[in-house]
Amino acid sequence: MKIVNQSYRKKDAMQLVTGQPVYTDDLVPNDCLLVKVLRSPHANAIVESINTAIAAKVPDIEAIYTWEDVDQDGERCTYAGQTYPEPSPYDRLLLDRHVRFVGDIVAIVAGKTEKAVDKALSLIKVKYQLLDAVLDFRTALDNPVLVHPEDTWKANCPVGADNKRNLCAHEVIEDGEVDKILAECDVVIDQTTHTKAVQQDMMEPFVTYCSIDTYGRLNILSSTQIVFHCRRIIANALHIPKTMVRVVKPRVGGGFGAKQSCVSEMYPAFVTWKTKKPSKMIFSRYECHIASSPRHEMEVRVRLGATKEGKIRAIDLYTLSNTGAYGEHGPTTVGLSGHKSIPLYGSVEAFRFISGFDVVYTNLQAAGAYRGYGAPQGIFAVESAVNELAARLKMDPIKLREMNITREGDIMPAYYGAPNTSCALDRCLEQVREMSGWEQKFPLQQLPDGKVRTMGVAIAMQGSSIPYCDVGGATLKINDEGHYTLLIGAADMGTGCDTVLAQMAAEVLECDYDNITVFGADTDASPYDSGSYASSTTYITGKAVEICAQRLRGKICQLGARLLECGTDQVVFDGREVRDTVSDKAVSLFDIATASMVNNDIALEETVEQNSVLSPPPFMAGVAEVETDLLTGEAQVVNFYASVDCGTPVNPHLAKVQTEGGILQGIGMALMENVTYSPKGRIYENSFMQYKVPCREDIGHIYVDFASSYEESGPFGAKSVGELVINTPAPAIADAIYQATGKRFMTLPITPEKVAMGVDEE
Repeated sequence: MKIVNQSYRKKDAMQLVTGQPVYTDDLVPNDCLLVKVLRSPHANAIVESINTAIAAKVPDIEAIYTWEDVDQDGERCTYAGQTYPEPSPYDRLLLDRHVRFVGDIVAIVAGKTEKAVDKALSLIKVKYQLLDAVLDFRTALDNPVLVHPEDTWKANCPVGADNKRNLCAHEVIEDGEVDKILAECDVVIDQTTHTKAVQQDMMEPFVTYCSIDTYGRLNILSSTQIVFHCRRIIANALHIPKTMVRVVKPRVGGGFGAKQSCVSEMYPAFVTWKTKKPSKMIFSRYECHIASSPRHEMEVRVRLGATKEGKIRAIDLYTLSNTGAYGEHGPTTVGLSGHKSIPLYGSVEAFRFISGFDVVYTNLQAAGAYRGYGAPQGIFAVESAVNELAARLKMDPIKLREMNITREGDIMPAYYGAPNTSCALDRCLEQVREMSGWEQKFPLQQLPDGKVRTMGVAIAMQGSSIPYCDVGGATLKINDEGHYTLLIGAADMGTGCDTVLAQMAAEVLECDYDNITVFGADTDASPYDSGSYASSTTYITGKAVEICAQRLRGKICQLGARLLECGTDQVVFDGREVRDTVSDKAVSLFDIATASMVNNDIALEETVEQNSVLSPPPFMAGVAEVETDLLTGEAQVVNFYASVDCGTPVNPHLAKVQTEGGILQGIGMALMENVTYSPKGRIYENSFMQYKVPCREDIGHIYVDFASSYEESGPFGAKSVGELVINTPAPAIADAIYQATGKRFMTLPITPEKVAMGVDEE
């Protein structure tokens, strides 16, 4: 391969480093309406009355909307970006008289200036009927207080949901006689982990601009990962035909899953549809922290049984997940807590995974999609249990894993019974052992300043798309002078997918990488694509690009053969010209492109839609080297070593950057990122003054290498990498801290206060 598996510079790199990228707000006219919302100060309440008369008199105020402007008995919707019929329940109204968390929407205000809008918001008078609230997800199931008592609540898919029980989803999956085998085991680990909600905190917040085009259609320009799903969600929320909605994605300044839900889009859309005037909404960082879509809080109980020699025989996993006030991604994230953790250990004779009665509603901020999508919570639980097993058996944690891991060719019952078609997890473990100097450093080094340096290890897997569901689309066409345009529906949100997909097209077409111009994503122009989530872009959309480029090559050869007056079967194409192998005559790509535009009936354009019945997992091993001050409790990751099996890395440099970023986020989840609530349900950490995220200076070095397998079903042997890489830091760091302190912390984050005081829950 000449272009694939090479580290090309990102398509937009120079714009970024020279300060010239164009984001959503850079494209918005100055004279559009500014939209803001009034948010509820109560966790659970009914709006008895709302008086907007004084606020409406503020100069430059265009419109104010409340629950009275929305049919309260109308069909509800979900804001989750998922393929229809969405597993997430239909539990949302655009404006609801019943507000369900601190930060829920009470009113929408649109005006010509921010000053006017802010003043109007302060003048709206609301009388609430306060209701008891469910603030502890452990008591939510069958609680007499119902988060969604309404009869218009609806579940489109059979996920075990029951709003009259505060239940968003329920499922039981079992293989083998778990209890019998656990009873036979020499050692049984039984422990419960607790992972808090975690904020995505992408650099660009939620930004949406709306306008009416010349055909009277609602045009939405938004920082989103899901243009096609967004179109459906907006249409459902506004109760208008989908044909009247167009969604376009400009550059996205990060998403991490937050923009897989429609968090901001429907409010300016509603304003513009009502007023027929352009409008925009930009979430403040405060709003991003109190009313967005953070990671689901989960409590995971693991029972793990093994022989005294270290063979893991059974895993029993129970997950309780807090979806918050609304059910976006609740029924689906919980599945990954088991399906992406239990299969790591292919030797188990039996497993049980209970996910469900267990995904519960509370009167807290609604959760959503976040990188890893439930896998980090489950992997933290299972890997912590495996590390505890190693401690009980006095075994090397890497050797214990080498005895039990899944290997290529295995069938994985806990991964939907899928085959392990490509796997280098054994090599990943061996690689991090060597990279980290494990043999010399584990378990503990006493430093001269009184601190201790310790190491912990963890392994992880993820998926590559949602099988039998996700669709990736690509359109390739040749333009004047023989350069190409690649149209995609996937969203580059800093991940570099525009670059990676262009490399695949250039590899097949044997052209220079710069000859591929990438355009996307636009619901009017792009081929259908589920969107950039579920680690699907490289694997699914990439395969669509590969096939699309191959078919376009065939059409180029067909037209070239016509110009050469010979049969298509006797020509070859080398990226520059089509040559007749018999006469040795040739016609250039320039001439072929020109001919395609004159008296021609061969369209040099191809569109491919691609799906997959497989979701081949990428694998990873990670070792955290942590320095702990036993006096202050401060723990710092001085080195993190990662070995990744993502199949063929299409662009090794970008894959490395993805890995480094995911590890950094995982470190934040492990050590500092915390969401806590007041007794009335208000989030304390509502800005960067309270919510600490890691920066580059918070850690020492991150070392990344690849132990590549080859995935036959993927484009050029590729799998995914984007989500996998956030999964190992938390359990590896937790075990390193255990090696230093002798205490196993089961609740994240592990703060200095916890370490110093030796307590798990604050």
